[in-house]
Amino acid sequence: MKRQWLLVMVVGAWALAACATATPAQTMEPSSTASTEASVTPASAGTTPASTPEPVAGAGEVTFRILPDQSEAWFMIDEVLAGSPNTVIGKTNVVSGKITGEFANPQGVLVSPIQIDMSELRTDNNFRNRAIRDAILQTGDEANRFATFQAMSIDGLPDQVTFGTAYDLSITGDLTIHGVTRPVTFTATVTPVSESRLEGTASVTLDYADFDIHILRLPEQVASVGQLVTLGIDFVAEKE
Repeated sequence: MKRQWLLVMVVGAWALAACATATPAQTMEPSSTASTEASVTPASAGTTPASTPEPVAGAGEVTFRILPDQSEAWFMIDEVLAGSPNTVIGKTNVVSGKITGEFANPQGVLVSPIQIDMSELRTDNNFRNRAIRDAILQTGDEANRFATFQAMSIDGLPDQVTFGTAYDLSITGDLTIHGVTRPVTFTATVTPVSESRLEGTASVTLDYADFDIHILRLPEQVASVGQLVTLGIDFVAEKE
């Protein structure tokens, strides 16, 4: 399971993860900053000045909601099956979360917990899906059904936001999977596309054993699974 959003194990950050049922905590998506004039290189005589994107002016607090039908939490992990190496990818779009902030104050962004329904993870093999759901993640137990990422801090937020500009962020928070909570840091890229739309991606690679997740070990020539899994989320969020 190596590209898992947050998941097979996300998140919410699956980033960007990776959404939630708790009090929003400070973190994640960039908000914009107070308007300032964009610098323009003086044009030489007879030429037209090249335009540069202008920072976004403040317009009060805005809340963006992650759209499940346009978002996806995922995991990736390496396996060997019958002697053949393979990369397993599992996905689900049952993901939720909100991002609240002011474009004039990107440093004050709040992100509600990013929540993913791990019982809905699907790979390209139904037998593997059942094994992940029933034996590995044990999502039949309601306590194990959801993976949740609560962001606590974000590094890389800009002093001012420009629509259409992608910002590279590090999002640190608490990831809960299989009833175990650990601090993790997602590497994310978030783009404020417009005043009503955010797009982003976030991922982290970790040892699933840290979350008390165990996979049956078979002889390597029969089947084996890597110890590290990558969890991620690709999301679109729109203004409520």
